[in-house]
Amino acid sequence: MTRFIASLTLVFMTLTLPVSAQAACYADYKAKRDQPYELHYGVMQVSACDKGAATEEVRGRLAQAGWVLLNVVSVFDDGGLADRKANAGPYYLRF
Repeated sequence: MTRFIASLTLVFMTLTLPVSAQAACYADYKAKRDQPYELHYGVMQVSACDKGAATEEVRGRLAQAGWVLLNVVSVFDDGGLADRKANAGPYYLRF
């Protein structure tokens, strides 16, 4: 009986884990600004691992800082984060 209760407790605890335990999602993107004319490549953490949803999120966050999104290159998880750090420079997780 004790094993049954322990097993049931373990199942209950597993089912009630927070959803935030899911892997983080990131998007790499290209953006521009007209005054003065500038281009940049950046990496941003996003709430959805879907390219369409991430595009809207990136567009909105960049617009608040005066940037125009040109395109979202890709959406990826933690595994691709380190490879993009050098290329993104100061725009690595900036927004």
